[in-house]
Amino acid sequence: MRSIWSGAISFGLVVIPVKLYAATEQRDITFRQVHREDGARIQFRRFCTLDGEEVAYSDIAKGYELPTGDMVVLTDEDLADLPLVTAHRIEVLHFAPAAQVEPIYANKSYYTEPEQAGTRAYVLFRDALEASGKVAVAKVALRQREALAALRVREGLITLETLLWPDEVRQPEFAFLDEDIEVRSQELKMAASLIDTMTEDFEPDQYRDAYREALEAVVQAKVEGNDVVRPDGLDEPQDRKQPADLTEILRASVAAAKGGRGKSDASKKGASQEDASQETDSAKSTAKAKPHRKASA
Repeated sequence: MRSIWSGAISFGLVVIPVKLYAATEQRDITFRQVHREDGARIQFRRFCTLDGEEVAYSDIAKGYELPTGDMVVLTDEDLADLPLVTAHRIEVLHFAPAAQVEPIYANKSYYTEPEQAGTRAYVLFRDALEASGKVAVAKVALRQREALAALRVREGLITLETLLWPDEVRQPEFAFLDEDIEVRSQELKMAASLIDTMTEDFEPDQYRDAYREALEAVVQAKVEGNDVVRPDGLDEPQDRKQPADLTEILRASVAAAKGGRGKSDASKKGASQEDASQETDSAKSTAKAKPHRKASA
């Protein structure tokens, strides 16, 4: 995993340098919008609704529209002056019972990893937090925005869970909540009995995304049946071999989305293997009479 943020957990006089990693990822299959007739990609252009001219990305600013229709234009300089007191710091505000931080406030989860210099302090804080049965309520600045957060312990790691602000959680307003609906005790006992009968441990590994698997099968069937479209302007592949497995296609897509790091590493690895092969051949030609020595692992 690649860290997305580095800073420190601070509470009282204790400062623990850590790195932050995204703890979850979406596995949905992504599609491109294409022209139904020829499969060519659809492009979207930014244009000004006033003069109809296309606008360069560098000329685009953030605007806040007033009820009157007037627009307040904010520049990068305006946003740069906003204070972020928790920049590069996870500031623990206080500790609270875990049950009080309701799941409805949960936004996104991250793993924390201690820097080498802060490992001992990290483990001490982790063990104390886990033993307390509480969560640490904190503030953190991520992607130029301050967020409320909760620190918990999961599988030996301190996890950071960004939370929604209280005004971001809608208040339920449903008519039946004000009605006096009678539930008989016998019905309540039967419902409780049914819940007890259906109760078992939650094991996430036994569940799967059936829709995604079916969608992958549909795409794979089209690939195997050569039911694909090559838009005009793209070079024909030099060698049309057997259709690639969908898993490999998706893995390649993920690698491309991560900046092509896999391709660069593979090319370096290939070059290293080629150099090693050449060195081995050279060594064999100059040391035929010498006994073979097994290389150390």
